[in-house]
Amino acid sequence: MADIQFSPVGDSSVLLEFGHDISEETNAKITAFSKALKSMPTAGIIDQVPAFCSLLINYDPRLVTYATLVKKMKELSKTASQAAGAMGRVFEIPVCYDGECGPDLENIAKLSGLSAEEVIKIHSEPEYLIYMLGFMPGFPYLGGLDERIHVPRLEDPRLKIPQGSVGIGGAQTGIYPLESPGGWQLLGRTPVKTYEALRKPPILFEAGDYIKFVPITKEMFDKIENDAGYKCQVRRKEV
Repeated sequence: MADIQFSPVGDSSVLLEFGHDISEETNAKITAFSKALKSMPTAGIIDQVPAFCSLLINYDPRLVTYATLVKKMKELSKTASQAAGAMGRVFEIPVCYDGECGPDLENIAKLSGLSAEEVIKIHSEPEYLIYMLGFMPGFPYLGGLDERIHVPRLEDPRLKIPQGSVGIGGAQTGIYPLESPGGWQLLGRTPVKTYEALRKPPILFEAGDYIKFVPITKEMFDKIENDAGYKCQVRRKEV
């Protein structure tokens, strides 16, 4: 990982840039370095914010200087193993694609030249890599959406999108963890709360994990939504 670029951001953050290409290889390097840094307690580090091609480290300048922190991270970059970060979790997220849960499903099918059933099958087949979380707490930006169902955002964004809505915006798909405005086309909804403020941790998954959408009926959606003890299936994935 000798190609990492380090630069200051304000007086209490350092930005690590791992390249400029959005790819699984770049993400694996970021995930590996992040995990290695977490396993090596360093005084002063407050948190880490991974993105598509970078990792932002926020620190307390009263406890560690920029120069000292960068020196330690450069040393770590020589030993951090990409393989160590390559094993991610796969979260099987149940999604109802029926009726009001997927108000734009028919439009997505029309734009794609496919049937609604084909769109559902294509959307629920991959294991999507979570490149980063952003926009709002717990919103996953997922990579790996099949080109056949790449569709543009809505010309007129909605003012209110229900919590758990699953949408497509261009070449990406994702889950709205909270009710909010948004312009992605909605093809389904999950009853799983991917973000809960009082839960520990509040966000169900993290960058470097994977999501597998599992189609369910509206009856199953209602059952899961009313089951306070429901937990989605999680398994390990070797990349």
